[in-house]
Amino acid sequence: MAKAIMIQGTMSNAGKSFLVAGLLRVFKQDGYKVAPFKSQNMALNSFITREGLEMGRAQVMQAEAAGIEPHVNMNPILLKPTTDMGSQVIVNGEVKATMAAVDYFKQKKSLIPDIMKAYQSLENEYDIIVIEGAGSPAEINLKSDDIVNMGMAKMADAPVLLAGDIDRGGVFAQLYGTVELLEEEEKRRIKGVIINKFRGDKEILLPGLKMLEEKINIPVVGVIPYINIDIDDEDSLSESLEKTETTAAIDIVVIRLPKLSNFTDFNALEYRNGISVRYVKSRKELKNPDLIILPGTKNTMEDLKWLREIGLEAEITRQAKRGTLILGICGGYQMLGEELSDLFGIESGGKMRGMGLLPTKTVFEKDKTRTRVTGVISNIDGEFSLLSGLNFEGYEIHMGETTVADGTRFALITDGENAKNDGAYCGNVFGTYVHGIFDTGNFADGIIDVICNRKGIDMNEIDSFDLEKYKESQYNLLADTVRNNIDMKKIYEILGMEK
Repeated sequence: MAKAIMIQGTMSNAGKSFLVAGLLRVFKQDGYKVAPFKSQNMALNSFITREGLEMGRAQVMQAEAAGIEPHVNMNPILLKPTTDMGSQVIVNGEVKATMAAVDYFKQKKSLIPDIMKAYQSLENEYDIIVIEGAGSPAEINLKSDDIVNMGMAKMADAPVLLAGDIDRGGVFAQLYGTVELLEEEEKRRIKGVIINKFRGDKEILLPGLKMLEEKINIPVVGVIPYINIDIDDEDSLSESLEKTETTAAIDIVVIRLPKLSNFTDFNALEYRNGISVRYVKSRKELKNPDLIILPGTKNTMEDLKWLREIGLEAEITRQAKRGTLILGICGGYQMLGEELSDLFGIESGGKMRGMGLLPTKTVFEKDKTRTRVTGVISNIDGEFSLLSGLNFEGYEIHMGETTVADGTRFALITDGENAKNDGAYCGNVFGTYVHGIFDTGNFADGIIDVICNRKGIDMNEIDSFDLEKYKESQYNLLADTVRNNIDMKKIYEILGMEK
């Protein structure tokens, strides 16, 4: 039976996901079989497992840190916001319904059996489970129906470490206020606090740490320095989305759609020297990039309407006609076509004119496509001929089916009996349904080669890159930071284990 420890935070973006990943890698290095768990995740950044089930990418990242294959039991409930007031509710990797927030809160406790079944399956397989909370445990308006913070800690009988983000200021008030708003039983679960993202000399903090410990009667078990580390972020709070300036020879722009999903698709490009990946949401920010990417979105029609209203559609179309390379992924691919039809009201309902840059038409269906895929780029001509024959892997998550004009197929999905066409191209514009297409194989190198060929840049000037090796180095850096700045002997004591 696994031991468990839980990381909760004083707020969203306090660094819970990274702390979980760091602890998992430390425990793995110490010889334990470990797994992450988060009962309920709210994010548009999702992933498809080998079983064809959907889960949050934060737990995928944490599974990588633990050195194990991601499994939907690590994230039994995923909420994907469709509007400001509602979400698609995914339970055990499959869509249950699209609900208004008020309706979900009325019935979420009915999902406890699903949560505990998933947790217990991990409990029987691993030595240590590191559980992640969500937001703050002190959101007193939500506590009565909590299934992700102290409610989850109680169900798993897990000790809690409470993390606060000092980089935003007010960390002592964050930690003290959070503890004081908890019930006595909940306070007793907190066995240590962690101050995260500290810049400066720790000696300056010592008087405050001593006073905090005296006031809350809980030890400070670690002060984690602010570090620059490249690990997949959970959601739109990611700092990478704030990059709007060109800083390298190759300038790639990702349109920051209001319902942007799976922005981690572009990390494999972003991590490389010689390439700048910018996220823009206005015509002024767009400038003159080498490649414009329309990414995935949870609401294709609404986000296309937004592009139209702010003038970005017209600017992207103008640049396409001028010869700028354009790529659409999933919802972005759908936008590039001639027409979108939503007869079942899956998104906004009705029909909508697309951007007209690809000879495609999309119809939204009731059933969601969820599958892992491998494929090969077709023998294409023109701007993207250098991509011909390249292999790729990835996954599909979409509600629409797209028809493509003859002779414009971009790729062939080659998964045995499931072989099918994917994507389309027309001159300097192409699109695909495949998320993660840059992560494996040589597709990323191929795109860079196309851009270098256009600009007269020697491909050797762009560093060669092994994404898997790079990720491993970052997880080990994170583990070193955690090990050197958290009292791991105390953590093992809290777990009831010897280091």
